[in-house]
Amino acid sequence: MHNRPMFLTVPTLLTWTRIIAIPLLVGVFYIGLEHRLQNLIATTMFVVFAATDWLDGYLARKLNQTSSFGAFLDPVADKFLVCAALLVLVHLKRADVFVALIIIGREIAISALREWMAQIGASKSVAVHMLGKVKTTVQMIAIPFLLFDGHLFGVIDTLQWGTWLIWISAILTVWSMIYYLQKALPEIRRRVKK
Repeated sequence: MHNRPMFLTVPTLLTWTRIIAIPLLVGVFYIGLEHRLQNLIATTMFVVFAATDWLDGYLARKLNQTSSFGAFLDPVADKFLVCAALLVLVHLKRADVFVALIIIGREIAISALREWMAQIGASKSVAVHMLGKVKTTVQMIAIPFLLFDGHLFGVIDTLQWGTWLIWISAILTVWSMIYYLQKALPEIRRRVKK
């Protein structure tokens, strides 16, 4: 098939860039740049690195370089990037700590649930649902808005819009967690009764 190790394929290298991006994204706010410039750099970095999520999936299919390692690393990289950005925003007082706890807590809980369901051969019960995709989309718009913290095109107050969107994302986060737990509940009950 391919001589290259599965962790060195083009799609997997793109996924690794999202993990490498984390200290760079955080570091932007500690190198003493002018406020608006650091916001612009951090926003651009987040958008570019977040876009690799779509690109690595597309290339994996196009180049026939899908792998179980890539399937594992991809969501891990996404979660790391989102969690790091949320922690930066909480530190900058642009996001409520409660929102960050909801989103990060849900990611940990659902990841653990998916891992357990995979171990018992019931991973289809908690397969990605449209509700989860909508939550992710809203989140991926909210975070760069909050990182930018200015007026886009001189009209859109990104801090205000980002705040609304991150709260909507938190609500969708809880809703999607309840959905996944409900889907897993029959299997959990079955296992408990054994």
